[in-house]
Parts: sequence; structure tokens; C-alpha cells
Amino acid sequence: MIAILLGPPGAGKGTYSGKLIDIYKVPQISTGDILRANVKEGTELGKKAKGFMDKGALVPDSLIVDLIEDRIKADDCRNGFLLDGFPRTVEQADALEGIFNKKGLKLDRVINIIVERDVLFKRLTGRRMCKVCGGNFNIYTLPPKVDGVCDKCGGELYQRNDDKPETIENRLNVYEKQTSPLIEYYRKKNVLSDIDASKGAIDDIVKMITGVLGKK
Repeated sequence: MIAILLGPPGAGKGTYSGKLIDIYKVPQISTGDILRANVKEGTELGKKAKGFMDKGALVPDSLIVDLIEDRIKADDCRNGFLLDGFPRTVEQADALEGIFNKKGLKLDRVINIIVERDVLFKRLTGRRMCKVCGGNFNIYTLPPKVDGVCDKCGGELYQRNDDKPETIENRLNVYEKQTSPLIEYYRKKNVLSDIDASKGAIDDIVKMITGVLGKK
């Protein structure tokens, strides 16, 4: 199973991905994870990426695509993989299609997670992360047992700068500007399915997604 999970910031992509990879026994692939892993391991691609990151510059599409292509060569991708948050633009989607064609891979489905804007605002402003273990909580939907303290390790919880109200509007606008053409790109290829995740429990949304992807 090869699938792409699209959705705006706060849509729950990471949460749903975590459930889906357990069901389908395939890895979740995100550009952020790949970048961090390659930089940490000191790979050639990681060194190139670090050069841009140290300057505060965006890592170019060509390098991101190279990282994705390198990642899907790994043994754990033999039975498929779930791309989370990539591609972000039509240009990246074209490059990804080129990789798939070269390797004889077939994209099964693109899941477009839709969440109402006011719900996204609440989710994002309520999100808290642990400074120690990186655990995720939400003061509205997934509160810690003790306010400001991580359930998992007892670390201090904090609000990311990009989860503050003054930055959320811009993040959502950027996502809509970049991704709306991408949604239509995949819709025209008849591989896109919309999933309304504004309401309902996590497991209910996951059931909707597996209903589209097919059950393992």
C-alpha cells in the first residue's frame, strides 16, 4: 500500500499516520523526519541539507526529492509506505511521479483530510509539546493529567511559537495557497479521497480512512 496523507496544520496527520502504519505495517515517511535523521547520521544528503538549514534557508525541492527517493529504497518500504506531508506542491508531485515511474511503483490513494478552519485554530492553539521527550498534548482535546506536565516523562510542556494565534493564520493561508492546486492535481488523476475530520473520535476517522484504503 502506497498512500499520501494531505491535510492542513492541526488536521491530525501525525495521529492518523501513527494508527495507519500499525494497521498496514508500513513506515510513515515525512520530510522533517528524513531531514533530521540524515543530518544526525551525517550522510552526504544530510550534509547538503545541513548547509541550507544552518543558513536558515529552505532546503531546495531537488534535495528533498533526493531524500525521499533514497528513503523509499529501504527494506521497510518493500510492502509500501505512507507519505505524510509530502508532496506539498505540484512541482514536488511531478518529481514524485517521476520517481514512481522509474521504480515501477504505483500510488494507490491520496487521502485529503478536511477540517473546518475554526476547529484547526482550537487544535493548534491548544497544542502543547514536552521539552524532554517531544510528547504531544492538547489542553482542549488531549489534556495532560497535570497541567503543564508531560504524562510520559514528567517534562515541562510548552507551546510552539508557530502554534500561537498570531502565526496560525499565516500557516493556514500558506498551506491553502500551496496545496489547493495539489489537491486538484490528484483529483484529476482519480486517486484523491476527501475525509471530513472536523468531528468524530480518532478511531472513527481512522475507520473512514481504512474504508478508502481497504482493510489489511
